[in-house]
Amino acid sequence: MSKLPAIGMRVHGGMAPRRCIDLAAGADKHGLASVWFAENPFNRGVLPAVAGAVLATKRIKIGIGVFNPYNRHPTLIAMEIGALDELAEGRAALSLGSGIGDRVTRMGLSYEKPLGAVRDAVTIVRGMMKGETVTHQGAVFSVSNVKMEYVPPRPQMPIYVAAMGDQALRLCGQIGDGVMISNMCPPGYTERALQVVQEGANKAGRPRPKEVVQYVLCSVNADRGEARAAVRRTIAEMLPAYWAMGARWPAVREAMHGRSGIPEQEFVAAIDRLKAGDDPQQVLDDRFVDAYSISGTVDDCLKAAAGFGAVNVTELVVTFVGKAPLDEMALLGPALRANA
Repeated sequence: MSKLPAIGMRVHGGMAPRRCIDLAAGADKHGLASVWFAENPFNRGVLPAVAGAVLATKRIKIGIGVFNPYNRHPTLIAMEIGALDELAEGRAALSLGSGIGDRVTRMGLSYEKPLGAVRDAVTIVRGMMKGETVTHQGAVFSVSNVKMEYVPPRPQMPIYVAAMGDQALRLCGQIGDGVMISNMCPPGYTERALQVVQEGANKAGRPRPKEVVQYVLCSVNADRGEARAAVRRTIAEMLPAYWAMGARWPAVREAMHGRSGIPEQEFVAAIDRLKAGDDPQQVLDDRFVDAYSISGTVDDCLKAAAGFGAVNVTELVVTFVGKAPLDEMALLGPALRANA
């Protein structure tokens, strides 16, 4: 079996803050490597839960993935992540991305230059975290003589860049300290994506970012069939939504389907059946489950996680889709410690 990536957990603004904090404490107890908080406009802001998770844990990395610079100006991102890292005593992590375009435009903001926005944000945040006085005239965001009024605790704090399309992946190779890959991206996509990241790194004359964080669905159960049935239900909810998003942003469809190993005709037919209300257990065969999740028994999950490790994912961040994620963590915990 290939080397296992570190295993973390994803929570998000769709969950109540106290629930996120309880799950973070469980992840810390059961040996997971990280907790990442996903935030999207119009849902809960994650900072209250993130701060609570920092105080409820002792060793685990606490990540934000992702902040976008539209609803948080880069200077504010630097201010917040610096304070959070101080509170966490060096355990905080940050990923930046351009966000979901249609939600950004609904805020009355332009989404014409998302790559420029990310480049500007990374430049400004990185400089401020180093304690520098930053003047930057950017494509989207500009600042003049801005500087932290305290000494940031970790000047070299890495900044991950969330990317999906080729241009964003190349940008990550040029400026990112790590790359973050979304849910619904099979290992074949990740393998190709990192080749594109390498192109960007080569262009910039720098090494490819070594840290690769990927989100993936997860269900762990002593009953393999029950675990995989739970994942099918979640994939059935996400698949049509992501496919519809891809009508406007083709990179989404390419990421989720292009390297899935499922012929497009069968892929589209499955989505049509789900939209018509057909049972996900009948529509989605093992190819869909294997492409978008790690699920089954503990051994099944470890084997699937190793498949992501084989394509150079260094940190696999799981979304537990079952009703009892703390129980699932307890099942995984001994195996994670044995493989640490």
